[in-house]
Amino acid sequence: MSAQSTVVSRLAPTPSGYLHLGNAVNFVLTWLLTRRAGGTLYLRIDDLDRARLRPAYLDNIFRVIDWLGIDYDHGPTGPDDFLRHHSQLLHLPEYNRVLRRLALQPGLVRASQRTRTGGPEASVALETPGAAWRAHVPAGTEIGFVDAWQGETSVPLGTLMPDFVIRKKDGVAAYQVASVVDDLRLGTTLIVRGLDLQPSTAAQLWLAAQLSETAGFKASRIAFHHHPLLTNEAGQKLSKSQQLPVDAGVLAQHEGKQAVFRAVAEMLKLPMAAGESLTMLQSALAGWRVPPTALPS
Repeated sequence: MSAQSTVVSRLAPTPSGYLHLGNAVNFVLTWLLTRRAGGTLYLRIDDLDRARLRPAYLDNIFRVIDWLGIDYDHGPTGPDDFLRHHSQLLHLPEYNRVLRRLALQPGLVRASQRTRTGGPEASVALETPGAAWRAHVPAGTEIGFVDAWQGETSVPLGTLMPDFVIRKKDGVAAYQVASVVDDLRLGTTLIVRGLDLQPSTAAQLWLAAQLSETAGFKASRIAFHHHPLLTNEAGQKLSKSQQLPVDAGVLAQHEGKQAVFRAVAEMLKLPMAAGESLTMLQSALAGWRVPPTALPS
């Protein structure tokens, strides 16, 4: 990304549980990198998984942002404003247009449905009610790109995600499609994700390249930063389902928000003193030389 490019990024939480320490670290990293580049930051909440959405989870997103002391330039001001004016449900026609175009590509999309006996999924016609749509990735497909944090990267997509869902059995677009369409609509040029989502990035790059209208979602236009994951004492990555306490998430950290800031300082190889506050993090980042792959140029 050139110095003249406009940096546009987003916070993209899912209201499927209370946000944990890893989510908060991602928020602060995204905010720091965007603000350091003088960019624009959106709040984009991914709410297509209606089965797991709870009002308390949606409210928690705004509470965590306020608690951290970060801001964003565009997006909902609160849960009610989100549901009325910013929900992904408002963009279903956009997702459906892309799904229809993908379905027209020879050999790209197949529909599947579980058998009545509960056995393995069977292929069915695309128009079958209750069928999920899957994108077929040819065997041996490798997606290469320069990861702004990890360096030169090659993801064996044909092995890791050979048959991923693009439309769920309820007929609604799945994450990989919706995320691409949303990022194109926002003009996103900087995406900060955990390292566990690197295969998803590869899937989105591959899927976007299948259509002319989504081809702008590409690594030459978007800087992808896949940061290391935080783990618990057992070495397992943090998740909403195993965090304690389950009814509070990161807001219940006994070290307070300093736990978030210190984790960010460690990831960016900043002096640990920088982790005492958001202001100190921002000041240290402005003058500290970190590995060149870790920051947008």
